Amino acid sequence: MTVNADTSTSSSAPASWRDLPAAQQPDYPDAEALRAVTADLQGYPPLVFAGECDQLRERMASVARGEAFLLQGGDCAEAFDQVGADQIRAKLKTLLQMSAVLTYAAAVPVVKVGRIAGQYSKPRSKPTETRDGVTLPTYRGDSVNGAEFTEEARVPDPERLRRMYHASASTLNLVRGFTTGGYADLRQVHAWNQDFVRNSASGQRYEALAREIDNALNFMKACGADPAEFHSVEFYASHEALLLDYEAALTRVDSRSGKLYDVSGHMVWIGERTRQLDGAHIAYAATIRNPIGVKLGPTTTADEALALIDRLDPEREPGRLTFITRMGADRIRDALPALIEGVTAAGAQPAWVCDPMHGNTFEAASGHKTRRFDDVLDEVKGFFEVHKALGTHPGGIHVELTGDDVTECVGGGDEIFVDDLHQRYETACDPRLNRSQSLDLAFLVAEMYRA
Repeated sequence: MTVNADTSTSSSAPASWRDLPAAQQPDYPDAEALRAVTADLQGYPPLVFAGECDQLRERMASVARGEAFLLQGGDCAEAFDQVGADQIRAKLKTLLQMSAVLTYAAAVPVVKVGRIAGQYSKPRSKPTETRDGVTLPTYRGDSVNGAEFTEEARVPDPERLRRMYHASASTLNLVRGFTTGGYADLRQVHAWNQDFVRNSASGQRYEALAREIDNALNFMKACGADPAEFHSVEFYASHEALLLDYEAALTRVDSRSGKLYDVSGHMVWIGERTRQLDGAHIAYAATIRNPIGVKLGPTTTADEALALIDRLDPEREPGRLTFITRMGADRIRDALPALIEGVTAAGAQPAWVCDPMHGNTFEAASGHKTRRFDDVLDEVKGFFEVHKALGTHPGGIHVELTGDDVTECVGGGDEIFVDDLHQRYETACDPRLNRSQSLDLAFLVAEMYRA
């Protein structure tokens, strides 16, 4: 993430969207405390820079044109107590391994974007949670309230917005160090796997690919080619732009162009629960120049998709807008074609990306929310099948994953059974693919893309 531009430190978030209904916002008991925190945040340095956002928009334009593939992944919800070098390195390592698999096995440039350094908030289907006859506000992520089931912990606290900023800054600092300081050098492909290869079939498969990459690099070096791109990596940060008070406080005027950027992350997306055309989230997103994503569920119509394009990408600029479909394995083959056909016929060119996680969640008998790896894979297969039939480009995948050996999703090469879920079920909200399942998915996606 090269710092190649600066932004003004004065916030100029427009007021118009503030008058519109905003879904999924916390009910803060102390409005004055919220104003004080957001006023402070307006004076904080940017977490990312406008030039970096522009660079990602160019990369996403390549995805939209069919010249590259997006790998977007990370935690369902980050936690304040997980902002350590080991945890961040583990997530980054998993994404780098997946990227190496996709780049080498599918022969496609991969745009690498983390759900990281800002994904501390989660929309929820219900405002309250009941346990043993006690009803409390639901947990909405560390940026809002605490996960502990106590009345005190569940009160929304605006001071957590300040903590989110500092946690995001620490995370980005580590990510920048890892991606530019030698850790992401392609010659490290074996080192990323040393703790993994002995105990995992997917790790062994990856190690075989790493040997091939090594041989190719040695051949190129012997020929006198050793490009700088092999020694560092472009890596971008993204999150759902859910808490509008926070996003607005980190909206800045770019000193080069006079345009607005949300400097909390390179790319932000609007979720399925907050993409109302007459709502504040879409109105806010329309004002900023970042690459924007929008989640689309199985009931989305082509007219709705076109209306979103008119609001967020009226100039039909490749790289500006990404549609992230979250249909479910049983519905994607039926629901996706009409969307793509309607959008394509209108001359728009968003990037199309598959989120195979959120439409495939179910509750196990033990009470754990989980996902079947086979369902995740089948939704990706359906996504590729639809694009192949229509002659359009399957632009990428958006997955919830971790670099740890958790037991949250069932199935995969090193199979996890429903009875195993309790062993390492560590997610704060939604179940994530573990490292082995993530690599399995990367190999299978590479095969689909190549085909």
